[in-house]
Amino acid sequence: MPTLITVLRSGGRYDATWVERLARGVRRHAPAFGRILCLTDQPLAVAGVERVALRHDWPAWWAKMEAFRPGLADGPVLLCDLDTVLTGSADALAEPGFAAMEDYFHKGRLSSALLRWQGDELAFLYTTFAADPVRWMAPGSCGPVPNGVHGDQVVIDHLLRQAGRQPDFLQRRHPGLLDFYDPRRDAHGPVVIFIGAAKPDTATGSVHAAWISDPDRPEERSDRDPESPRRAR
Repeated sequence: MPTLITVLRSGGRYDATWVERLARGVRRHAPAFGRILCLTDQPLAVAGVERVALRHDWPAWWAKMEAFRPGLADGPVLLCDLDTVLTGSADALAEPGFAAMEDYFHKGRLSSALLRWQGDELAFLYTTFAADPVRWMAPGSCGPVPNGVHGDQVVIDHLLRQAGRQPDFLQRRHPGLLDFYDPRRDAHGPVVIFIGAAKPDTATGSVHAAWISDPDRPEERSDRDPESPRRAR
């Protein structure tokens, strides 16, 4: 069963609302995911989302390294950032196969915004990092970094290269699936990725509408249902 994993660590701008909105988008546009897990240190209660407690006090983006803990899921697993917005059919994300988003700025390097693997295939990333997190969180532990920003995806990329593993890139495997948010245009999708300071809560137009859309609300169901009494009036 395909599983989507996201991580909510306290202390930043994200809260349960972001989990809820990502989950709604997944249920609506990527129903092939049979499970949605959220690894968090917060008392999360979101319909359709399984809460899994974080084991470590790793700060900020380093908490994402817990997504590789063994035993979390069988079948295809997708690590997905909370600031991802789905606007159209995205079941391709749930297909099997080791793949990742290619970094927007640095070609040939992966981004952990979207990373897919199978079962416990990448458990060694967790065990290696957990054995000495202070070392791996230290800038320079993986050698020179193209943009000077040392984070989880730098360590992931480094450890995968050490192991001789190279994911296929989602942009190559599924052309047109990923789209990077650009405030100068309205149409985006089906999987909208945010880079830099841009985020769904500051987006405009159809992307922001898709992020806040709740198909379970009666007024939104009636807008889509031609047989609804509200539309018939």
